[in-house]
Amino acid sequence: MKKIELKGSKRTEIGKKATKELRKEDKVPGVLYGGEEVKHFVIEEKQLKALVYTPNVYIISLDIEGDKVEAILQDIQYHPVSDRILHLDLLQIADDKPVIIEIPVALNGFAEGVRAGGQLSLEQRKLRVKALPVNLPDTLDINIDHLKLGDSVQVGGLAFDNIELLNAKNSVVAAVKLTRAARAAQGAGGDAEAASE
Repeated sequence: MKKIELKGSKRTEIGKKATKELRKEDKVPGVLYGGEEVKHFVIEEKQLKALVYTPNVYIISLDIEGDKVEAILQDIQYHPVSDRILHLDLLQIADDKPVIIEIPVALNGFAEGVRAGGQLSLEQRKLRVKALPVNLPDTLDINIDHLKLGDSVQVGGLAFDNIELLNAKNSVVAAVKLTRAARAAQGAGGDAEAASE
């Protein structure tokens, strides 16, 4: 899995007034969970753009004044109007502890159903997984070559090495939907067969 480096500083004052001052300076308060103690830190907002405004998921190498840990993004809060980042929660990770995280889905191949005029629909851009950090992939690659018109890929039909999928088994990840053109082609094919009998 890709890594990204972030540098923060310890946050001594906690409260609304202190938080407001930080945001005026384009800094974002954050909390790091999962270690021996909860750590409050602050980070420059511009550092977070590469982490947040991307479809990729990263393991974060976090440096808080020389105290270095690896973490994943657990939660993020945005301003309801301006969409600015208000706060983030990170979870410290360890090599021997499984983590739960959402990983992007990547569809590979060219579905048979699309060749026949159907439309490919990605229903879920990310899937929730549980795995050791070392086994986390950048993407969950799903081959769709075999999908015919009306077929779908469900979570229950997927398997990845050393990764447990946590979404509902009957949850649809991708589907080839019938378009009007595909329906018409199917109908025309059926009429031709009937006429030839």
